[in-house]
Amino acid sequence: MPRRTTEAAGAEGVVVAAVAARTAAARAGLRPGDRILAINGAPLRDVIDFHFHAGEEALELAVEREGRPHRARLKRRGAALGLELEAPKPAEIATCANKCVFCFIHQLPKGLRKSLYVKDDDFRLSFLHGNYITLTDLEEAELERIESQRLSPLYVSVHATDPDLRHALLGQPRVRRELLPVMERLAKAGIAMHAQIVLCPGWNDGAHLDRTVHELARLHPAVPTTAVVPVGLTRHRERLPALRAVTREEARTLVHAIESWQRELQPVLGTRFVWAADELYLGADLPLPPAGAYEGFAVAEDGIGLVRRFEDAWARALRRRLAPPSRPRRVTVVTGELFAPRMRALLAPLHVPRLTVEVQPIRNELFGRGIGVAGLLSGRDIQLQLGEAACGGPGLGDEIVVPAVALRDGAGVFLDDLTPADLAQTLGTPVTPVEPTAPALLAALLGR
Repeated sequence: MPRRTTEAAGAEGVVVAAVAARTAAARAGLRPGDRILAINGAPLRDVIDFHFHAGEEALELAVEREGRPHRARLKRRGAALGLELEAPKPAEIATCANKCVFCFIHQLPKGLRKSLYVKDDDFRLSFLHGNYITLTDLEEAELERIESQRLSPLYVSVHATDPDLRHALLGQPRVRRELLPVMERLAKAGIAMHAQIVLCPGWNDGAHLDRTVHELARLHPAVPTTAVVPVGLTRHRERLPALRAVTREEARTLVHAIESWQRELQPVLGTRFVWAADELYLGADLPLPPAGAYEGFAVAEDGIGLVRRFEDAWARALRRRLAPPSRPRRVTVVTGELFAPRMRALLAPLHVPRLTVEVQPIRNELFGRGIGVAGLLSGRDIQLQLGEAACGGPGLGDEIVVPAVALRDGAGVFLDDLTPADLAQTLGTPVTPVEPTAPALLAALLGR
């Protein structure tokens, strides 16, 4: 099944979104809205082509401005040109032809913004932003482009290396392609591939998981990391394959198996290679490994070591002398049900005069109680449950702190398009999004 790509859509060039002042781009007279068609005679298909061809010291750009051709000459001074380029439009993104049994997009309720329903499977977004791709329907020209432009690293949704099992996990798409030969080809070309396994109990665990981990390990160092994450199931699974969540005992078994493979592989590969998601440790109620066990937190954005990194930074922050707020201050900290017990434990040693902090876990009614992470909280769930908590109680205090990871699209909106300002207006209390770092949280609690 052919995928929808930029080339297929007929898109050409890249569009300038912003130009920084006093930079090479500004001196060349580039403006927001300009479409850059070519660099030094090489035509551009997308932002990857732009960066690939923009490495020279002297650049001549073919530009389209308000429908008319234009030329711009840049002299590079340092690494940055001062250009911000527009992100690809949904019609220009290669979409996924698979119907994975665990696909989160298939489990979304109706009525959310359209961009949330886009199933991308685009190698360009994998290279640029770390999106996971299946590699199942790459065309030969795309594989050659990855090799020739050395688009590395990529992030690969593996799930299983057994061909029949993987085909079943991907929803038995009409186009069937074995994964390992493609990964072996890219490995020979020097392309690094971070692997992910979405663990579905009864499907790809046990002996299947053992096989997958060890077959991926044979591709090391081209596969530098493998992340094992538990399947996320919402309450919107009508007419979808039967799946269940990882139980506490299964999470414990998985963590122990992964730590056993780490001990086996580290002397051979020089790395632990495979890691369990933080969610598995939290679900198993097991202590997290020390920071050194995450080997630099290479895949922290995949939920591998984020909690350890946060907790260590929090402990360091508490060792400093903290000046109390100038007046009594009470803050409500919002988080998901999964992390709430740990957040309370972290805040317990925070003894600052005139500061009171309360943790408010939010049930995920939008997706269902099976989703306990803070990043998938909706504005309405926060709004309704904080309103209920405030009724008949002491109120919500001076400020409500919400996780910034729950806001989407760079526009400061929750998944359901409510904003922190909407919540503040309804609740009568300022609402502040806070990045998931210890210094940011501490500054917010102290009102700084």
